[in-house]
Amino acid sequence: MPEWTALGKLLIGIGAGIMLLGLLFLAVDRIPGLGGAFSWLGKLPGDLSFKRDNVSFYFPIGTSILLSVVLTLLFYLVGWFFRR
Repeated sequence: MPEWTALGKLLIGIGAGIMLLGLLFLAVDRIPGLGGAFSWLGKLPGDLSFKRDNVSFYFPIGTSILLSVVLTLLFYLVGWFFRR
């Protein structure tokens, strides 16, 4: 079943990417000077944030669009890599 082999490789690649991203986030907090490297995430133009008396509302539209573009490119590259 060659289609299961390709799916297995894809899942291993995605898992390895998530693991590397997690290690990067852990390392960022421990390296001096890089603690604020991702502080801009969630504060992009287009992110809606409303605060009233006892209610706060946050909807990250700009961050969602950026994340969508990055993940689309990542999945395209992974798919292209495994098609070869």
